[in-house]
Amino acid sequence: MSEQMNAQVFYEKEKMVFEKIPVPVVTDTDVLVRVKNVGICGSDVSYYYGMSPVGTASGKGPLVLGHEFTGEVVEVGSVPKALGLFKPGDRVVVNPVQFCNACPDCAAGNTHMCSHGSVPGVTVNGAFAEYSVSKYTGLFKLPDSVSYAAGACIEPLACAVNGMNRLDIKPGQFVAVFGPGPIGIWMVELAKRAYGAGKVALIGTRDFRLEAGKKAGADFIFNDSEKGSKYYVPDVKEAIRKASGGRLADRLITPAGPDAALETAVDCGGNCSIIVQFGLPDGDGTFKIPSLSFHTMDKQIRSAWLAPLVWPQTIRLVEEKLVSIEPLITHTASLKDTGKAIVDLRNRVGNPIKYEIVI
Repeated sequence: MSEQMNAQVFYEKEKMVFEKIPVPVVTDTDVLVRVKNVGICGSDVSYYYGMSPVGTASGKGPLVLGHEFTGEVVEVGSVPKALGLFKPGDRVVVNPVQFCNACPDCAAGNTHMCSHGSVPGVTVNGAFAEYSVSKYTGLFKLPDSVSYAAGACIEPLACAVNGMNRLDIKPGQFVAVFGPGPIGIWMVELAKRAYGAGKVALIGTRDFRLEAGKKAGADFIFNDSEKGSKYYVPDVKEAIRKASGGRLADRLITPAGPDAALETAVDCGGNCSIIVQFGLPDGDGTFKIPSLSFHTMDKQIRSAWLAPLVWPQTIRLVEEKLVSIEPLITHTASLKDTGKAIVDLRNRVGNPIKYEIVI
């Protein structure tokens, strides 16, 4: 194997260079992965355009982005090798939120809160490259029936599964999903096929995404902003009330990040409803809720951050075909064209839903 590899190195706002860099060194606890597919996350777009700092000590590059990835094991460190966990040729998917498994948060099962963790593609070099390293505790074998392309969506899907677990759906309940991105569409399908929801409404903008949600199982799709849409509704609360036969929603989740989405979800929740804040809000954002009705209707607000302890569950959901992955992968690009793909994704060129880099 060559000591050099092709990679996309992010330096600063709108500057990412396709260049040769050293293949990562494998420590005793590492596994070297030949990258196959990498999803472009919304956070990658934010880093590229300088809307968010990367997770390095300086908040700046140089850094190889990309954290939603699958690949093939090439080299195994001494610890996982001695344990017989992985071998060259294994097909794997990577959990990028890699934890120490020793601090109080990890011991309590809150691995996503680990104070000693690292994240390939955010704090250390990631997967917009031919090779990437992962701690062996961040690797899961990918079933033979699951493609590399589908596997690269398991990380965002795992976050969705964590949110759906927090939503605590009871069979037959009316569920409302605010935000028709890929995660919101997966949440619709999960609610219907895996969690026992009765009716599901998908709310947001961009009709092509709402229609993808309809194909995934949404009973109702509402466009809450674009008046020219055939799915436009001027009052989401009344639309949900009508759709649910005079009641409001039992369970509501917001893959959309803006605080307004959470405020609307709270307003659309019925008696004893549970609302899960899922999408990442602005750093200085705040939300307001009507306190008296919130209290007397006995509502709950929960948050769902990342994907702690749900990876085996998520992989099984994909393996058992309880959620569809490939239909949402609408666009692919080569490693060399990663920067253009990020730009095109942000500019909605070709109505993308999920964009992947194939290496």
